[in-house]
Amino acid sequence: MKPRTIALAKPTQTPQQVAALRLIWLSLVAFGFLIAQALAAQARPESLAPLAETISPAVVNITTSTVVEGRTGPQGIVPEGSPFEDFFREFQDRNGPGDRPRRSSALGSGFVISEDGYVVTNNHVIDGADEILIEFLGGEELEATVVGTDPNTDIALLKVEADGPLPFVPFGDSDTARVGDWVIAIGNPLGQGFSVSAGIVSARNRALSGSYDDYIQTDAAINRGNSGGPLFNMDGEVIGVNTAILSPNGGSIGIGFSMASNVVTRVVDQLREFGETRRGWLGVRIQDVTPDVAEAMGLEAAAGALVTDVLEGPSRDAGLEAGDVIMSFDGREVEDTRGLIRQVGNTEVGKTVRVLVQREGSTQTILVTLGRREDAERTVPVALDAPGTSDEPAEKAILGLTISILTAEIRAELGLPDTADGLVVVDVDETSEAFEKGLRPGDLIIEAGQQAVETLSDLDDRIAEAKDAGRRSLLLLVRRAGDPRFVALGLE
Repeated sequence: MKPRTIALAKPTQTPQQVAALRLIWLSLVAFGFLIAQALAAQARPESLAPLAETISPAVVNITTSTVVEGRTGPQGIVPEGSPFEDFFREFQDRNGPGDRPRRSSALGSGFVISEDGYVVTNNHVIDGADEILIEFLGGEELEATVVGTDPNTDIALLKVEADGPLPFVPFGDSDTARVGDWVIAIGNPLGQGFSVSAGIVSARNRALSGSYDDYIQTDAAINRGNSGGPLFNMDGEVIGVNTAILSPNGGSIGIGFSMASNVVTRVVDQLREFGETRRGWLGVRIQDVTPDVAEAMGLEAAAGALVTDVLEGPSRDAGLEAGDVIMSFDGREVEDTRGLIRQVGNTEVGKTVRVLVQREGSTQTILVTLGRREDAERTVPVALDAPGTSDEPAEKAILGLTISILTAEIRAELGLPDTADGLVVVDVDETSEAFEKGLRPGDLIIEAGQQAVETLSDLDDRIAEAKDAGRRSLLLLVRRAGDPRFVALGLE
């Protein structure tokens, strides 16, 4: 008997059923969206008050007092011998003696970093102060002493003695702060007392004027009196010390700068241990490798730090030379001079590091034992070798420059030592590339094509060699007032 086959009818849906299913699907999507919004609201609190209440007790107001010498007359107001001199002297006499010392006060902010009373602030807040008074959120006041300062990063470490443990805040990792992250600034703006402002990280790795600058830019309101106060992330960690603002009128326009905590912590650790900073020192003068310098040297890319001078110290002892391009330091790639300065400064004094340099088309690894920058700041560069002599013409116009051999008369005129050597620039064509790149009369050319030049024929030889090598520019090492720099001039 054959099995019976049963045909199953396909289910059909009415238009009403389709519409109902579509409505259910849309409802589920809407419900999921509402759930996501609720979760996001839980992740980001509606108010910053809980965070502010937690961290504010560790933030302090700082009042400093300094004795300022009074003026003894109208000096600095009118020129000596001016017909108005008597008028200003009579004005001062009517208003009392102007030479009496007076006490001047200043306000700033700071924050406690340990329960035993260490306080961080800006160096410019307490610089020159005779008395430093710390005021806490609850109104308690304590006198502070200076543990150490670092003008290079504008950081100061203070110490107060309290009867018990103090509330404090920890440092965070500033390198993890992203542009767009929320931040809070707390301080004493314009002497108004404890004040909280909020904003975001506007930019990273800003440089203002120092060699070790690494500023976080923020639009959180920062005004005078906020200096030295903390910049917090949303975890209540200090990621910056509020230091400066950019403003045409002295008030906040939303461009404030906080020294990154990863710079501050290294400084604070050294001030706490030694009472001073101890930065590594390589003992070289350097400049950035520009595209035209890279082309003149035959480099593949404009990267690294070009050594313009080697001072008496670690690098000279290790064998570094002017013209070396430092490509990596202690295993880390060198992008530019600013990066190298920071890398060296953050390295332990006395450590032996590997320095990879490019020299004359090849790479070399040189071991350098770092010195201490603070001990070497007054070091005077050693003199160059004694000059040679030549009977060739005294001057020559080339590359937009009028160049002369260095005579005794020129040395005396320029105030150069007898040991100075090279070719002197006596004139510069103002329409030339040389003028655009900053060469001026009185500059001393000591190298061309990374070889010493003492005569005009030496310079001709270097130009011919560069052209034979197919290079479009010639690299010159130039000194002005003792400071060296490399300049690449086109040969076409």
